[in-house]
Amino acid sequence: MHEHLIILGISLVVLGYGYFSRLLSRWNISGPMVFTVVGIFLSPLGFGREAVTPNAEAVQVIAEIALIVVLFSDAAGIDLIKLKPNWRLPGRLLFVAMPLSIILTWLTAKLFFPDESSGLYLFLLALILAPTDAALGKAVVSDTRIPETVRNTINVESGLNDGIVFPMLLMVLALITGEGEAHTGESTQGPLLYIARQILFGALAGAAVGWLGAKLGRFSIQRGWMEHQYYNLVPLALAIFAFYLAEFVGGNGYIAAFFGGLLLGNSDVTLREHVEEFAESEGELLVMISFLVFGLVFVPLSLPYWDLKAILFALLSLTLLRMLPVLLSFGRLPLDLSTRLFIGWFGPRGIASILYILVAVHQLGGFKGHERIFSVAALTILLSIFLHGLSARPLAILYAKREMKKVSKP
Repeated sequence: MHEHLIILGISLVVLGYGYFSRLLSRWNISGPMVFTVVGIFLSPLGFGREAVTPNAEAVQVIAEIALIVVLFSDAAGIDLIKLKPNWRLPGRLLFVAMPLSIILTWLTAKLFFPDESSGLYLFLLALILAPTDAALGKAVVSDTRIPETVRNTINVESGLNDGIVFPMLLMVLALITGEGEAHTGESTQGPLLYIARQILFGALAGAAVGWLGAKLGRFSIQRGWMEHQYYNLVPLALAIFAFYLAEFVGGNGYIAAFFGGLLLGNSDVTLREHVEEFAESEGELLVMISFLVFGLVFVPLSLPYWDLKAILFALLSLTLLRMLPVLLSFGRLPLDLSTRLFIGWFGPRGIASILYILVAVHQLGGFKGHERIFSVAALTILLSIFLHGLSARPLAILYAKREMKKVSKP
């Protein structure tokens, strides 16, 4: 498909959805749903004549910038001081439920897809599907009738799990690409040391940029040296600078973006608020374009591989493999079953999983040879976009009514 037609399609869907976004939300139709469908229409499954490959330069550039912005803004939005007294619920989700979910997903994948020659590829699938995306259930985290503790738990989990999972994703990709060395008798210590250096240098570079950027921003704002329109742009520039600084010193740029956002957001409240403003406007556009790219690129490539096993696995990934670890992780905490199930269901797979697929495709040299892994991940994301998007508002209303009845009882 001609690139100008794609750009025209993006502009038209932004206009169309922008004008009627509030109206569509009343019918439980979300932005990710609209942009994904438009992407499918622009693909060979719709009106497109040429398939767009995942390794196309435009696709990779969009993915790279979007992942930098998502990691930076998610981390910047986490207020560690406010989180400190309320860490138990998100902590259980991040450090108990998520590892359990990854292990269960990996074991289930081995059961469903025994033909896969390497368990590492199936573990890669589990990692791609590990991070959650609160934006797919926006009606939940924005409904003030739902207890703040529940909304905060879902938000914090979504904000931190992509940054926690990404180093593991890098390590598995390094082991996969280094498997040839292992078969020739060489040690796999090389890839592991490489990833350790990438994580360490990336974290240090990002933390330095975030902390120094916040201090310089505060210094400039207090003296009235910064024009207001740059309050949103400076954090974005810091995210990109952290990425390239880390790459220059031998670290991983995405890790740097995450740590840069975390340090900036917790060093300066004003800049953190403007990162959130950017994420809700300009950043939102990047995220929506990523959903369009998902529908344009991955749905057509994956469709031929969606058999009954793939469908069952995707449904299990969104239900049992997510919800059971959540139920178990809360242990004896004073949470009723409805709250546990509510939090368990709202673990959508969205933008982070899409961008992880693009990173993995780039690292592995393409989609070919890994069709089963990427097609199952794409199906799970597609189902999540629609199932969580359609259910968010009705379930939020139902849960809020239930909570208000509990409060009103004498």
